[in-house]
Formats: sequence, structure tokens, C-alpha cells
Amino acid sequence: MNRRDFLKSTSALTLGAAALPFLKVLPAMASANETLVVVMGSTINSLDIHRSGTNRPSYQVAVNCYDRLMTFGTKTLEDGSLSYDYDNLKGELAESWEVSEDGRTLTFYLREATFWDGRAVTAQDVKWSFDRSVTLGGFPTTQMAAGSMTSPEQFEAVDERTFRIHLPHASKLTLPNLTTPIAIVINSQLALEHATDEDPWATEYLHRTPAGSGAFQVERWEPGQQLVYRRNPDWASGELPGAERVILREVPSTSTRRALLERGDAHLSQDVPPRDAMELDAQSNVKVVSTPIENCLHVLCPNLTFEPFQDVRVRQAIAWAIPYEAIMQNAAYGRGVPMWGGDSESPADIAWPQPFPYSNNLERARELMAESDYSEGFEVPLSFDLGQADWAEPTALLIQEALGQIGITVNLDRIPGANWRTRALVDKQLPLHLENFGGWLNTPCYYFFWAYIEGNLFNSSNYHNDEIAQLVDETLFMSMDDPEYAPKIRRMIEIAFADVPRIPLYQPTLNVAMQPNISGYEFWYHRQLDNRPLRVS
Repeated sequence: MNRRDFLKSTSALTLGAAALPFLKVLPAMASANETLVVVMGSTINSLDIHRSGTNRPSYQVAVNCYDRLMTFGTKTLEDGSLSYDYDNLKGELAESWEVSEDGRTLTFYLREATFWDGRAVTAQDVKWSFDRSVTLGGFPTTQMAAGSMTSPEQFEAVDERTFRIHLPHASKLTLPNLTTPIAIVINSQLALEHATDEDPWATEYLHRTPAGSGAFQVERWEPGQQLVYRRNPDWASGELPGAERVILREVPSTSTRRALLERGDAHLSQDVPPRDAMELDAQSNVKVVSTPIENCLHVLCPNLTFEPFQDVRVRQAIAWAIPYEAIMQNAAYGRGVPMWGGDSESPADIAWPQPFPYSNNLERARELMAESDYSEGFEVPLSFDLGQADWAEPTALLIQEALGQIGITVNLDRIPGANWRTRALVDKQLPLHLENFGGWLNTPCYYFFWAYIEGNLFNSSNYHNDEIAQLVDETLFMSMDDPEYAPKIRRMIEIAFADVPRIPLYQPTLNVAMQPNISGYEFWYHRQLDNRPLRVS
């Protein structure tokens, strides 16, 4: 279908006026083999991942525009799709690296690479970038701390192409942490030209102007509408991308995204809602890849700053009242791994995530409410991210109905995606909310570090437990082969079972739909689209 026929079609008219600017340019661009058109429902709110409040969709800018010292290799999953391989670390900007015998000194030898302005990438750029990430505070600083990197004094530019990290102790997480979107290498000289006394790390400049050496540059960013990437022909850290340009178009309507894909006016749709994934999977003209997201849970979070939720019996009552199976069928459309109905209150192993020992039992829920200090019930808002409405809205409606049956009146609070991260994770003031944190590094202690330690970004429940804090501190850097590791992890999970500051619903899948002529798609733990290996045949 050509552009004129598409715009004339009755179905196209139903897409709405908001989509028309997109449709005026998209089909012509989509026809070029070297231009890839991607649609997504969420809004990119910053081009700087280190900036406070930068949301998850924005992480992809770091993935595609910046290099990191390390990356992971690729593996083929049972269904034939591709995924990053957590067990296969590789150099990216680092051509090679060495680890000292005691594991406390890491030395990286940089490949010859240049930033987009032609200046050579040096070890001083790596140091400045890492100094920035551990100094700005918030998410980047906590992420680096997970790999035992907390102070600029740990980072040393030995010479132009040799960079060294000094650790207080050996850690299994340090090298994997260097693959994350946080551990980017920024053109420090360019950034410093735009720094001020009030903004020494050039956060205002980098918010709108990336300064990297990565495979793609940002050609244009129109917040709330689109972001256009242009290939960097001088990228040195991997095979050149197949696409000359990638047009990432923000299309809030799920039906519009689906129509554009089905009509061939988009090459790929990222993070497809479960229902659409199920229905598109049945079609022969669209390819769907659904991958369980490692170390990730969709959860209901009762915030312990809200007085009723300080009573563990209330939290347990809610866990027993949740209609888990109905949520799985009506929100996830069967695409996910159940996280309810566990066999015991004491975990038999350290698999994570694993089912919690709750199921839908309203009688048990009412008993616990009657025993609690809130037997007469109470009223509470239930908040969710409109950018995740495809699963969150039906889930919230089912929870609203269920909790009403045990005396808890729930009012739904729909928060725009661009504001969600600040409201839920930074301010941490939402009394009851749906969240979907996924740990980037695939160990249970890493998940608990982020989601169960007071003050850390994804502990939006404001939960604190002295024993869990101690166990996380003891296991985070410990080798998984250490005989003390498994017993400590089992105890951590056992406490989470009992305290339920996060009530798991299910482990979600990441669903991506694409045209049959798209190849190279690879699942990554950060859930963002890596444009680099994609090819249009």
C-alpha cells in the first residue's frame, strides 16, 4: 500500500489526528532498506541516563549512542531467538582487560576509537564519566555501588589508553556492571565546554545533546513525538549497524502501533502488549518474539509510609486476596510465569524469581484483616503507570474489585509515563502501586539490593528490614560458589515471603513484533532495543 492509499483508507482515518504527522513522513522513509522505523508507546524524557528522573524508555539512548568498556556475547534460546549471554563477557571499548590475583584491581586497555567530533577516546574520558556516575547521586551512583564502585579515587587513567579500577574487595558484579547503560563513556572535553559552576557535570547540556562514541548519533529529538538516530560510520567497537537511520516514533495508542505494523508502515514494534502479541503471533505476516525477562517481576507494592500497610497482617491479607489467575489471563494473556502458589513458606532453593506461598483465598484474607488493627477497612489509591496501561490497567481493576471484598476501598490513580519514575521511585509517595522492576545483573542478591534496601531506587515500598540489609551486604559481592551464599539467599527469600512489601503477580515477557524481513533482534536485560545488530533485508 502506498502513502496515498494508506491515508485514504477508512482504517487509517480511525488512527486519529494525533497520528497524522507521523503518517505524512513514515511510509516514504520506511521504504528505504537502510532506514528502520520503530514504534513504541512510551515517552523518552531525557537523553542523559545519569540525570535524575530519566525514565526507562530513555535508557536506549545510552545503549545506542554510547560505548561501555564491556558487553555480553549472544546466545540462541530454545525457541531460536537471540538473547544476551550473561555468562559470556566481552570487551566493547576495552580491547582487553586483566584482573589481579586478588580480584581487587581491574585494568582495561582501550581500543583505538573516536568520539563523533573526531577526538580520540582516552582513559581520562572513562575516568571522568565514571567519576560523574558515582558523584551525581541517585540511580547512577547506586548502580555503580552495586559493582563496588563508589568513589572517584577508585578510578585511574594510567595513560591515554589504559584505565584502572581499584576495588575494596573482589566482586562478582563489577565486570557485569560495566555492561550496563549507566557505565557509559562520555566525551569529557565536549561536556566540560558546556559545564558551569552550578552544573559541573554538564547535566543540562547532555540532557539534550549526547556526546558519545557509539554506533548511532541522535540526529533529531522531538520530545513526545520521535527520536531519529543516524549511524556513526566511524564506530570502532563492533560491526557497523545495518541501518543508516533508525526512526523511533512515539505512538501512545496500542491500536495505532498495531495497525502501522500490520500495514507494513513500521518495521518493528517494541514492548507489544500481551494481547496484541498473542493475536499477532497467530498471523503469518508478522514475527513475534516473546522472552521471559530475567530477574523481573510485576508486583503490587504497599508503601509502608501509609499507616495501614505497616501492619504485616494487612499486607498478607492483600497477598491472599489477589486474583492471580485472572490477572494472568486478562492482563498477561498467558504470557508470563506464575509467581503464586509456592509449596512452602521456606524456599527449597535459591532460584529467583520463584513463586511466593500465596494464592487467591478470600477467606484467609478476611481472617487476617479481622486480626489486624484495620478490621473496619480503609480507603487507598492504587497508582499505575499509563505507559504500562496494557497490563497495569486490567490488573488494577481486578485488584480493586478483589480488595473491595475484604473491606479495602481502592481508587485508581493513573499517572502519565513521563512522570511515573519521579512519583513512584524518586519521591516514593504512592501508597499502593504497581511496579515492574527487573534486575539488570542476574543474581537474587542484586534484585534484593535494589528492591528491598531502604533508600534504593526501586524500593518504592519504603521497606526496611535489618536482617535483609545485613544479608544483602554479605552476599552482594560474595561468590555464588561460596558455601555460605545459598543459605543466606534462602533466608532472604523466606523473609520476603513473610513480610511481602512487594507482592509478586507474575514474571513478565518482553514482546517484540516485527516484519518478517527484520533480522538480528536480540533480547537484553535492560529491555531496550539495541539497534546495532538489526538488519532490513
